[in-house]
Amino acid sequence: METEADPGTTRPGGRTARVRAAVLRAAADVLAEQGFAHLDLADIARRAEVGKTTVYRRWGTVTGLVTDLLLDMAQQSEPRTVTGSLLGDLRANAALVQRTLSDPRQGALFKAVIAAATCDPKAAEALYGFYTTRVEEWAPCVEEAAARGEVPQGTDPHEVIRAASAPLYYRLLTTALPLDGAAADRAATAAAVAARAGVYVRERKA
Repeated sequence: METEADPGTTRPGGRTARVRAAVLRAAADVLAEQGFAHLDLADIARRAEVGKTTVYRRWGTVTGLVTDLLLDMAQQSEPRTVTGSLLGDLRANAALVQRTLSDPRQGALFKAVIAAATCDPKAAEALYGFYTTRVEEWAPCVEEAAARGEVPQGTDPHEVIRAASAPLYYRLLTTALPLDGAAADRAATAAAVAARAGVYVRERKA
């Protein structure tokens, strides 16, 4: 007999995996089409063609469902690209972010989740968890660059990775300008130049 686990704590198999995949897909559809405010567990169950009781028992709340969705997205995202240079790695990172955010469905989904995070603490926590996972995935490229002497020792790898993608999110949320490959390349290049110049070296405590 299958038992229900807390959202995101297991990688279930069999029927449980199929139910989870269907529910998360339905939740992503609603987020992309209508936004966080229109998420409703009963509607998600109907769209996913699963029992309403199952959805309420497994996820409990809308934010519980969003948390699991972001966990799944972080786990399913493309792994880190290793090019052998900091600029090459940052370009690969920025290109991945650009492809994701410029996708009509994925871009709309991220806008909805970011909007929800501004007013819902649990949604904010889920979003923080997603980006923590993704930054941790790519941080080693900066550590490797420091070992090769490309950037100063003590460079904060997390800040460099954030710097490579932050302009793309800003462009998505605050302008109507195209989110294209050129924007991704500029963001990566700027982050690499700043890192080489020591901008992201951690301050030493007195």
